[in-house]
Amino acid sequence: MQFKRIKRRVDGVLLLDKPVGLSSNQALQQVKRLYQAAKAGHTGTLDPFATGLLPICLGESTKFSHFLLDADKTYRATLHLGNTTTTGDTEGEIVSTHEVNVDQDSVQHVVRQFTGEITQIPPMYSALKHQGRALYEYARAGVEIERQARAVTIYSLTLDELEGARAIITVRCSKGTYIRTLAEDMGNVLGCGAYLTQLRRLGTGGFYLEQAVTMDQLEAMTIEQRDACLLPPDVLVQQFPAITLDADSVHYLCQGQAVWKSGAIPAGHLRLYAEPNRFLGLGEQDADGKIAPRRLVVN
Repeated sequence: MQFKRIKRRVDGVLLLDKPVGLSSNQALQQVKRLYQAAKAGHTGTLDPFATGLLPICLGESTKFSHFLLDADKTYRATLHLGNTTTTGDTEGEIVSTHEVNVDQDSVQHVVRQFTGEITQIPPMYSALKHQGRALYEYARAGVEIERQARAVTIYSLTLDELEGARAIITVRCSKGTYIRTLAEDMGNVLGCGAYLTQLRRLGTGGFYLEQAVTMDQLEAMTIEQRDACLLPPDVLVQQFPAITLDADSVHYLCQGQAVWKSGAIPAGHLRLYAEPNRFLGLGEQDADGKIAPRRLVVN
């Protein structure tokens, strides 16, 4: 007889060092199983061949996961110069080969060209949707869809190593940046082509890979040790000002009513707390000057 595993309520953010070979959703499902969590979601995909920081939200944290989707990201990428592939990475087939005749100065020159605001055409092998289907579905069927170029920002781009046909770069970029496309575009400017052989996410928003745990470490832990790895849900909204409400205001706010708060109230999203430091969720000042609930957690 098989017994159904009982799901439990667990709230928090796990910083996972995703291993190679797993899709973001596969990693999410493994974490959800290990935590016996009723609800979970991730904060932006990493390709199966990529590794590194993947914040996973459990329980009430999922209500705020979209704020990390818009966060800046940092990656370390290894480029193979001299070839291009159908996918821009190791999962595709090689489609062109060129002689590699570059040096430190020529690559540094290209690095400078790709720093700042640039435009990218999203790759066909991506999860972007066209008429309800992901672009990679069309690509696998041999269908090319016209894509519009879009602006992204490369805040910093450094060449860490250049040895023969291998170049290692570190990129800090805005949301929506495709590192595969960046590698291909740099290879085109260098005149030899390039594709990604490794990609590792080092940071997203205010979170860094050094804070993360691996799947193997998580597997070896007890449930209590896993729970101790979780960050509280409000770490996802630390960019917003905090307001602490008295007990009466908390009561009415949790009933969905707007409440008064003396003093100047900042515009935009507000982190709301009850004493002592109990996170209630997000609110916003309404047209009457009151603080209205926008997205509350279940306490």
